[in-house]
Amino acid sequence: MTRLFSCETVFDYDAKTKQIAVIEAEMAAPGFWEKQDAAQEKVTQLKSLRTMLKPLNEVSARLEDLDAMIEMADEDDSFEKEAQSEIEQLETELERLQLSTLLCGAHDHLGAILTINARDGGTDANDWAEMLLRMYSHWAQNHDCNVEILDRQDNDEAGINSATIAVRGPMAYGYLKGETGVHRLVRISPFNSEGKRQTSFAAVDVAPEISDSVDVDVKESDVREDTFRASGAGGQHVNKTDSAIRLTHVPTGIVVQCQNERSQHKNRASAWKMLRARLARIEEEKRESEQAQKYKDQAKVGFGSQIRNYFLHPDQRVKDSRTGYSVGNFHQVMDGDIDGFLESYLKWRVKTD
Repeated sequence: MTRLFSCETVFDYDAKTKQIAVIEAEMAAPGFWEKQDAAQEKVTQLKSLRTMLKPLNEVSARLEDLDAMIEMADEDDSFEKEAQSEIEQLETELERLQLSTLLCGAHDHLGAILTINARDGGTDANDWAEMLLRMYSHWAQNHDCNVEILDRQDNDEAGINSATIAVRGPMAYGYLKGETGVHRLVRISPFNSEGKRQTSFAAVDVAPEISDSVDVDVKESDVREDTFRASGAGGQHVNKTDSAIRLTHVPTGIVVQCQNERSQHKNRASAWKMLRARLARIEEEKRESEQAQKYKDQAKVGFGSQIRNYFLHPDQRVKDSRTGYSVGNFHQVMDGDIDGFLESYLKWRVKTD
C-alpha cells in the first residue's frame, strides 16, 4: 500500500478531509444561511472537496481489492489477466486524478462567470459566438453544473453580439479558466450566397464568481455607471425604461453590462458581480504568474492571436494553439466534449509557469 500512501500525500488527503469537517461544522451552526452569498460559496467549496476525494476513496478501496487479487493470482493463474486489467484501469484512473492536484488556485473551487463576444467576421461571428455559448452550456450540463444567463444581446440577423453566463458546479472556474482568449472558426459560410469560406472570431473571458463576502479591491469612485434602454426581447417594460446597466472600471478599462432583468436594481447587482469577478481574476493572475499584461493584449483579434482554431473546411478538426492538443470531430467538440482541451491546458500551464 506504499503507492496509496504516496497518492494520499500528493492529493493532500488529510488536509482536505479536515477542511470538509470544518465546513460541515460551520453549516451546522445557527445563522449559517443568514448570509446567502457566503453560505453558497461554502457549499460550493464543500462539493468541490467531496468531488476530489470521492474518486480517491474509490481507488483506495480498489487497491485493497487488488492486493487480494494479486495474492490469488500467485496461487491460481486464472486471476493473472484479471489482475493485470485492474492494474491498467487503476493507472488510468490515477493519471486522471492527478489532474485535480493542478486545481490549486485560490478561486479554482468557485463558479465561473463566462462572457462571449462576437468579434471579426460579421454575421458569421455572431453565429459563431452563439455556437460557443451552446458548447459551454452543454459542457456544464454534462458535468452537473447549473447555468444562469446573466446577460444576452441577440444580433438582428443571427446569433448573438455577446452573452454572459454563470456556470456553478465543483471546480467550474478551475477547469474553465483556460478558455479565456480568442476562438477562431473556419467554414463555408451559411450566410454567404456564393458559398465562400469564411473566417470568424469570438472572444471568451472567464472569471471566478466571487461572493460579496470576499474582499475585492475596487473603489466605487473608480467605476462609472451608465444606464440605458435595454434592447431585444424582454417585453414592453424593458424597452420603455432605462433598466440596463453598464459599468466601466476606469483604471483598467474593464467594461461590463447587464440588461437581462427588467429591474434596474437586479441588473446593477449582476453587473457589479461581473466586474468584481473580472478584477479578482486579474489579481489572481498577478499573484500566480505575473502575466497581467495579457488582459491588455486580449482585445486584439485576428490571425495569430487565437488560442484555438476550429475547422469545418477543408476538413473537420479542432486544435489548441497553446498546447497542440487536437480533436478530429468538430461536432463532438461543439456538443460540449472539451475535457481534453481543458485538461491539456492544465498540464501545459504547469510546464510553462
